[in-house]
Amino acid sequence: MEYLETSHFQFKEQGVWPRMKFPARVYTEKEVKTAKELIDKGYKHRLTVRGSPSFKQRVTRIIELVKTADYYEFLRTNIRRVIEIDGLTQLRETEAAIWANKFAVENTVDAASLFIQKTYQMKEYLEGKLYYGGSAEKRSVEKRIEFLEALKNKTTEKEVREECERLLKMWEESSLAY
Repeated sequence: MEYLETSHFQFKEQGVWPRMKFPARVYTEKEVKTAKELIDKGYKHRLTVRGSPSFKQRVTRIIELVKTADYYEFLRTNIRRVIEIDGLTQLRETEAAIWANKFAVENTVDAASLFIQKTYQMKEYLEGKLYYGGSAEKRSVEKRIEFLEALKNKTTEKEVREECERLLKMWEESSLAY
């Protein structure tokens, strides 16, 4: 089994046995079990971003918003990296990564809520729960809405608060259609 190199200091700091390393991929039953055990013991990823300079700049802003809402530890517990792609934005469970295109990160407030939604899906994947489709999608959207509420209440930036309110209204209106 291949493992990512991770500093022993980070493990020691988190109280995790220093010889256990986070799996390079999270696919087999053993890899998922190892990843879950490490996370349960306090493991946190060193979140990395791959992409163009403008993509990295927007993701840096997204991470600032995630920190403002106090969701950063949740994000880096479950997600290892964010990667710019040309295709569809998606969670890549086996990589513990979010693949995002340049359009997905244009609106940083909306993108931050999307990242939290994908992070929740990754958490459910690691817990062995059904993390896609019907009721799972509803649960992850609820987490996205909770994030927007938290960000709206914790930000000091008027523009961010207004965008949270606009997005929350949009989510409320779309839920009425069901």
